[in-house]
Order: sequence, then structure tokens, then C-alpha cells
Amino acid sequence: MEEEKKKHTKAAVGSTGKEPTASKKQSAPVEQQEKELETETTAAIEEKFIAENAALREELDQALQKAKENMDGWQRERADFMNYKKRIDREQATLKENITGEILKKYLVVVDDLERALKVRPTEGDLAAWSEGVELVYRKLIGILESEGVRRIPAETEKFDPSRHEAISHEDNPDHESDDIIEVVRQGYTIADRVLRPALVRVAR
Repeated sequence: MEEEKKKHTKAAVGSTGKEPTASKKQSAPVEQQEKELETETTAAIEEKFIAENAALREELDQALQKAKENMDGWQRERADFMNYKKRIDREQATLKENITGEILKKYLVVVDDLERALKVRPTEGDLAAWSEGVELVYRKLIGILESEGVRRIPAETEKFDPSRHEAISHEDNPDHESDDIIEVVRQGYTIADRVLRPALVRVAR
């Protein structure tokens, strides 16, 4: 009888569900481990993403810096080239002006000779017609020089200026103030903004 009670008791223990309770206690640490593993995995992914993003940003910054340096270098080279071109243009323009000036100065010698001839030209007889021809040549030559930008220095109406006039004498003259130009011995000329040939003058002291 007693033996049957023990069997019934064991059967009752099996039917109360105490064994599943122990199984639940064992599964709890597994779930915790899975959560911790998932958290660690997510953190690792985030850390990797942040590191990759930082590396990409650094590469981008380096690329932008390199592009800026290339742009700055290109702009400097372009500015240097433009300055070089301007300098060459100025030098060529100056060279052209100098060559033109030297050629025109030779014509001024002819103008001087024609002006001296016209000062003593005859007004009567056969030579009068010849002098008219000389004057015509003189006027045409002056017209050619003016078309090239040559202008006569109006020294008669100016005070003495060593940058435009060359004094052959300084004289006391009661009819003139100091630095007045008494007489123009030889005409002077300019071309553009520079003196092609200074005027030879007598100056009051």
C-alpha cells in the first residue's frame, strides 16, 4: 500500500510541470547572450561605419585641398602668362615707337632744309614758281608727319622746359621775363606723349 502511494507521488511530481520550469531558467541566459551579441554586433557595425566615414571625409578633404592647390597654381600660371604677354606687348609697342621715331627724325632734317629755303624764297621772276613748288612739297611732308602723330612743339608760347626745349643760350633781355623763350632756332616735335626732338631755343635769363 505504501509502495503505491510513492508511485502516485512520483506520478504527481511529473504532472505538476516542475521540469519545464527548470528548462525556462536555462533558456534565460541564452537569450541574454544573444541580446549582448546583437548589441556588440550593432556597436561594431556603427564603429566601422564611423571609421569608414571619417576616412572618406579625410580623402575628400585631401582631394579638395589638392584641387584648390591645382586651381591656385593654374591661376598663378595664367596671371604670370598674362603679365608676360602684357610686358611683351609693351616692349613691342615701345620698339615700334622707337623705330618709327628714328625714321621720322630723318624726315625732320628735310623739313628743316625746306623751312630754311622758304625763308629766303624769291617772290618774283622765274624762281617764284620754283619756290611755290618747294612750299607744296613742304606742306605735303608736314601732312605726312602729322598723319603719323607728329606734332610741332609750340615753343614760342611756352616757358623754358628742359624736357621739351634745348637752350643754346641764356641771355639778359629787358623785353622778356626769366625763362621766356626769346627765339626758336630750330623747331621741336612730339609724337604721342614723348618728345621726338626738342626745340632749340634762346632763353631769357
